[in-house]
Parts: sequence; C-alpha cells; structure tokens
Amino acid sequence: MMKKAENIIVGISIGDLNGIGSEVVLKTFEDSRMLELCTPVIFANVKLLSFVKKSFQSTSLLHGIDKLDQIVPGKINVLNLWRESVDLNLGVNDSKAGEYAIKSFVAATKALKEGLVDVLVTAPINKYNIQSEEFKFPGHTDYLDQELEGNAVMLMVQDNLRVGLLTDHIPLSEVASHLTEELIKKKIETIKQSLIQDFSINKPKIAVLGLNPHCGDGGVIGSEDDLILKPALKKIFDKGTLVFGPFAADGFFGSNQYEKYDAVIATYHDQGLIPFKTLSFGKGVNYTAGLNKIRTSPDHGTAYDIAGKGIADFNSFKEAVYLALDIYHSRNQYAEISEKPLKTKEKQL
Repeated sequence: MMKKAENIIVGISIGDLNGIGSEVVLKTFEDSRMLELCTPVIFANVKLLSFVKKSFQSTSLLHGIDKLDQIVPGKINVLNLWRESVDLNLGVNDSKAGEYAIKSFVAATKALKEGLVDVLVTAPINKYNIQSEEFKFPGHTDYLDQELEGNAVMLMVQDNLRVGLLTDHIPLSEVASHLTEELIKKKIETIKQSLIQDFSINKPKIAVLGLNPHCGDGGVIGSEDDLILKPALKKIFDKGTLVFGPFAADGFFGSNQYEKYDAVIATYHDQGLIPFKTLSFGKGVNYTAGLNKIRTSPDHGTAYDIAGKGIADFNSFKEAVYLALDIYHSRNQYAEISEKPLKTKEKQL
C-alpha cells in the first residue's frame, strides 16, 4: 500500500558533529513545505541540535523522541540516541565526533533494515576518524553493502546525469588488477536494473569509459581496454543490454557525449567524480544503487573550513532527500507493475 507523502519516514544520520552536517540537515527542513513531502527523523540528540540551530539562528522546531514509535508526522523528529553532553570542536578532525557519527549511522541503518524508516539520507562523515575496532569500513557504502541485500554501487546523480564506478575507494595503482569480466558484468547489470526500477527508464543506454588514455591507442598505452573491457562489453551487449564503449575519457564530458546516455560508468573514482562534480557540485547526490533499501547523501564532505559559520550550502542535502523520495515512489510503481502480470496469469489458470 502506497504511503501518503507526509507519512514517508526519512531516516537521517547526523554525520561528523564538527562538520556542516547538522547545519545542512536543519536548513533543509526549515522550509515547512518539506514536511508535506515526508517526515524526517534525525538520529542524534535534541539538545545538541537545539544548540546547533541557535548558532545560525535557525527557525526549525525540533521534536525530541526516545523511541521510533513516537515519530510525529509534520515535525522534525530527533531520536535521542545519547543523553550525555557532547563538546563540539567545530572544524576539528576529532575521533570523538567520529564515534558519534558512526553511532548515528549504525542506528539509522538498523532502522532502515528493519523497515522502521523508509529511506536513509546520510550527512557527511570523515573517513579517517570513524575507524575503530568496531567499525573498519572505508565509508557508508561498504557498511551498507554488508548490512543490506544486493550489490552496492556508487551512483552520482544530478538530474539526467548519472555517473557510476567500476572501482571506487581503492588506490589508483590497483585499479587495473581489479578489472575483470565478472566485475564489469555485475556492475553494469546492477546499474541497468537501478535505471529501470529506480529511475523508470525501460531500455537504458549505458556508456563505459576506457581505463587508459585514448583507450590504450591499440595497445600502445596499455592493453586493458582491448583485452578486458572491449570483450566484456561485447558479451554484455550481445545479451541485450544497451552498453557502449569503451570511450576515451578525456573528451567524453567536454564534448557532451554523456547527454546521449542514461548512465556513464567510469573505471575508477576520480575519472568519474572529477567531471561529475565539475558539472554538478552543490546539486549532486551520491546514491547507493543495487541494494534492497534506499540510501542517498550529498555530494560534499564535512567542510571543516566553514563549519559553525552558518554559511553552508544545503542544496545538495535537500536534493538527496528529494532523490530518495523519488526513488521510493519509483520502486513502489515498479513493484506494482511487476506484480500485475503475475496476478493476471494466476486468474487465467
């Protein structure tokens, strides 16, 4: 059964307390119209956020709760995950802030997994200060991949520009050794399915960028494009997926070739994220495609340099909320459409 908009629960992990996460979250929901689209629940502490909102004169009214069954639609709910006072050192890379960031994220993920929230939007963390004996993951995506069903793929989204990655948080020196036919097939199929069910694109067209300059120039500048990428893409294409490439990465975005495709897959992190952020910074969203639950986040980091100054741009976080809601609706519609043929067949039997 489809929920009314205001009853869609958006779980929010607060991110690094010394960064701009709290500020962009609260600014997003200052506009009361946002509460007509969903009901947020922030996994943090209401006294802490009340202090933060005073620092930049926020007019947001916070509703503290101790259990998720106390969520009130139409309010900015704050689940009190901790009671103790927390000293903020805004703009400082602090391991204590990392502990609270992960406490919030783990609790929000648990609620998502159990269906107590409908979607998850995560504020930025610092990948260094979150590391501990209990949490040894490079970031959000890797933990979600472990906790949820499916195969997680980072997909950067801004309107019709969608950029995915074959490899993400690994050293550049290791990228070539990670590129296998199996990996390429799995990533492309995951992104294809996401485009269909999450973005309502029936026959998605996907472009793949080459690893080496000029796709290796026939082996002169590396052989991976000819020996690994091209054969793998041909096999996938021959089985019915509209995948094209590999394309030389240097001119692909500058020539606007990306506009011809529903998604672009880069072979490594910076190859995809540098052009994406150049074109979309401040409006882009990081979406974890391929999982059975929905998670989005803004396209920026903790921004310690402006933390506590009240000048953080919240548009990317707001876009992350919008995208999570759009995908939630798309998935429900896809499930309904997919279910109907089965019911029709059963009636005929």
